[in-house]
Amino acid sequence: MGGKPAKRAAVRAAKARRPMPSRPREPAAAIIAKRIEEDIVLGRRQPRERLVEQDLCDLFQTHRGDVRLALFELEKKGLVGRIPNRGALVRGLTPREVREIYAVREELEVMAVRIIPLPVEAAEIERLEELQRRHASAIAAGDLLTVFYSNLSFHQLLFGLCGNACLIETIDLLAQKVYGIRSYANAFPDALDRARQDHEDMIKALRGSRRSELEALTRRHLQPAPEAYIKDYERRFGKTDASSAR
Repeated sequence: MGGKPAKRAAVRAAKARRPMPSRPREPAAAIIAKRIEEDIVLGRRQPRERLVEQDLCDLFQTHRGDVRLALFELEKKGLVGRIPNRGALVRGLTPREVREIYAVREELEVMAVRIIPLPVEAAEIERLEELQRRHASAIAAGDLLTVFYSNLSFHQLLFGLCGNACLIETIDLLAQKVYGIRSYANAFPDALDRARQDHEDMIKALRGSRRSELEALTRRHLQPAPEAYIKDYERRFGKTDASSAR
């Protein structure tokens, strides 16, 4: 009988030493895709820059299968393109393409704020305020990656208030296509400060149920990024919308 407590104690000790189950690791291709996407967002990879598979394999210490899958995912998002006999490259939108995308984005995003049920619950306003505080802190710290993600979250929450799932999804898809354009405006402190102020004004308009003001702010908020991108594009490549620029 005396051996049973010792045996039970040994079993408990063995269980205590057993490692906790670890969280599943994110697939390598997803990690690679995210890193390349962030490089594009931050302007570390420029439009038309080649994405050489072997170079990426060396950079991420992986094999071509993971790299190709990552590039395929980025191609689906519209961030990467492929040219026969040249391989993958960062997609360089032409000024015409940028204007067309932003024209549609403007109408869809204004539509979203136009159908938000007012007044908005205080809890949703508080969530927007928290995201904006994070965005403002990132601007002050010069943390452009957090600026990007907090801005993205702010607008996803704002447009999500409209409740139209199809509209929300379409807004997200179009926003993805121009991720690489964000860095052109974010390079200027004045543009970042204007974005911060726009967010604060949007929250005030939402709190006060001033829909027409919110619509005007939504239109204005979209302007700096395409303007900065088109100006830089025409400086580098000239005033052309040739399809070969893709």
